[in-house]
Amino acid sequence: MNKHPLQSFAHCLSIILLCLVPIPTQESSAQSSPGQTRALQTSLANPDFELGNLGQVPDGWISPTSGAGYAVELVEENPKSGKRAALIRNATNTQANAAPFGNLMQSIDATSLRARRVRFRTAVRIEGADPTARAQLWFRVDRPARQMGFFDNMNDRPVTSGQWQYYEIVGDIAEDASTINIGLMLMGKGKAWLDDVSLTDLGKPVMLAEPARPLHARGLENLTAFTRLLGYVRHFHPSDEAAATDWNVFAVEGVRVTEPAKDAADLAQKLETLFRPLAPSLRVFPTGKRPTSGKEFLPPKNDPALKITSYRHKGYGQKSTQQYNIYHSERAIKDAPVGKPPADSGDPQKPFAADLAGGVSVLMPLALYVDAKGTLPRGAAPAKSSEAAQLVQYSGNDRATRLADVALAWNIFQHFYPYFDVVKTDWPHALKDALTSAATDKDEKAFLNTLRRMVAALHDGHGGVYHSSEAMAFATPVVFAWIEDRLVITQVAAQGASGLQAGDVVLKIDGKNSAEALAEAEALISGATPQWRRHVALRKLRGGAKDSELKLDVQPLTGTPRTVVLRRDSESLVFAEMRPPPVNEIKPGIYYLDLDRIKDEDFQTVLPKLEQARGIIFDLRGYPKVSPTIISHLIDKPAESARWLVPIINVPDQKGPTTYNEGGRWTLPPIAPRLKAKIAFITDGRAISYAESYMGIIEAYKLAAIVGEPTAGTNGNVNPFFLPGGYTVAWTGMKVLKHDGSTHHGVGIQPTVPVSRTIRGVAEGRDEQLERAIAIVSE
Repeated sequence: MNKHPLQSFAHCLSIILLCLVPIPTQESSAQSSPGQTRALQTSLANPDFELGNLGQVPDGWISPTSGAGYAVELVEENPKSGKRAALIRNATNTQANAAPFGNLMQSIDATSLRARRVRFRTAVRIEGADPTARAQLWFRVDRPARQMGFFDNMNDRPVTSGQWQYYEIVGDIAEDASTINIGLMLMGKGKAWLDDVSLTDLGKPVMLAEPARPLHARGLENLTAFTRLLGYVRHFHPSDEAAATDWNVFAVEGVRVTEPAKDAADLAQKLETLFRPLAPSLRVFPTGKRPTSGKEFLPPKNDPALKITSYRHKGYGQKSTQQYNIYHSERAIKDAPVGKPPADSGDPQKPFAADLAGGVSVLMPLALYVDAKGTLPRGAAPAKSSEAAQLVQYSGNDRATRLADVALAWNIFQHFYPYFDVVKTDWPHALKDALTSAATDKDEKAFLNTLRRMVAALHDGHGGVYHSSEAMAFATPVVFAWIEDRLVITQVAAQGASGLQAGDVVLKIDGKNSAEALAEAEALISGATPQWRRHVALRKLRGGAKDSELKLDVQPLTGTPRTVVLRRDSESLVFAEMRPPPVNEIKPGIYYLDLDRIKDEDFQTVLPKLEQARGIIFDLRGYPKVSPTIISHLIDKPAESARWLVPIINVPDQKGPTTYNEGGRWTLPPIAPRLKAKIAFITDGRAISYAESYMGIIEAYKLAAIVGEPTAGTNGNVNPFFLPGGYTVAWTGMKVLKHDGSTHHGVGIQPTVPVSRTIRGVAEGRDEQLERAIAIVSE
């Protein structure tokens, strides 16, 4: 059975954020007895792994995933230095619910390194038992009240080499940082070794903080032209110089240089000066004044070993060329003796032409000649960064950084987002809106909303922007839902809910009409369907900083309206709506299984009873933690999931013929015993991605009644990227269609038995969707 690409939406986000919950300080290894808590270290401990007992977790280190499919031990075989090294290995081939990655880590008191730039460096090597195995360093800074500071996990540059090599992550420690967490992850089947760890203070970073000011009309045109050209050169000009460029640094500097251009001629000159060192054959000129010379596109004479290179993108590859990554960008090289391009190659003598903006246009080859020394023609060698430049800290409080972030992010979507044919958004207009807003945003938190509005224009349920400036780790002691066009409280905690009850209608939130407050929240949320946007918005209305307050004007089902003030003191991921126990004989012979809460072993334990059941209800109002093996017990012949399709992109602006590379699919064989009970699945707008792959099979093969409401309408693989200033952007990198080839995005899985909740049902403590499912399987 093929796994869902990168396994799932939830898994991918867990790798982005790497367990935002606090790292446990109680050790599970032999280093501490039960109940013993380890004090936070003040400095890096045992960096050379010379201390500890062979075969056990090294002294000074912890492994939260030991016993969950991975093992960590101290070994003496082939260390990088000294006599010993640490080893992480996949410990089982059979455990269905192993941790998504093995982890060896250390947590260090950040006090002495606050407001400093720090380098985490270590030697790593890996032996993979399958092509998906890889190792990644990770470096995370924790701040008070569960806020996260700097984070990097090498997701775009994993370790796959079997030879000892040094890798590093450089990050800035916040002024209020509490803990520095560093470690090594192993994903997939294999082994990874770690040795010679260092944590080095590089100095105090210099924060860029140009104040906000509005964009004038000429400046907006200039930056629009810069943005378009940035995307063309970064993603499609295959020169060695462009491939080696730090595009984050280049984009910030390019914004500063380009914005002041006075007119088209000045803009063309500034853009050429910026980009020619990276793309020596590029030409930028006032529109309508195309250069007559074409010598820069001609091959060198009489070179029988000449080759041609051009980009081939399987989605957005983020410089990773490893086999594990379903997204892959490469500069393909083909023979072109004496400069004659092969039939299936681009032609350097036929450059790409485009109008940019601001009255300028560009000519740029999408293919280049290559000789024994590299791409032709050759540009200038990049200047080495000074020590001062290496300590620059990019921040959303800096105007140029904000504008550069818009340019960088907009281009990734412009060239690689696979659903513009479905969502029909005005993406060029979204660029101008985002640039205009970014210029005047007062700080990094305001800019977070600018990026969110831009991503919201994609209508992508996986789309989201995350930043440490936002404190959302705590929630009110009530849960909301939008029912019968009203905002309704559906669940209350035992304490702190100020006498509120399920079924109470919320009239106002912080003095604002609840419908208006919800609409404002939804404007910042990317979703392919209204139900997903609403689900996320309701969750965000509950969330905030620890002990922050939320004022509600409520109307009980019976009684007079009143005002209550709630404190956000519940952990947002803990308190949710109550459901029956995850595995429950809800009536004689009728079983209920909540796929959000059970694991494979829970299903296997109850399977003998399910074989004798009259009816079975699977609850998928959310995100499953169980594998698709359950479906194998519902079928008598093989079943397949929908196809996951990765777009092949060879030319800018997605203007070429659209082709796709198979991104994999599940092929599920029948497994005995086949469950012959009447089956119903409950689902709603909270079911997204992996849940929709699950439900898609149920829908396509008509395996059960589908009770409830439509799902989120977003499937595929999350392909996150990171922007200067600490912004993480998530989005869907592939296209998924239904089994019959029709559109899934924005449609989702439709119920065969539509059932919506009612306010009265909530007030009476009823689960009307579950009730209907029980009735169906009991018939």
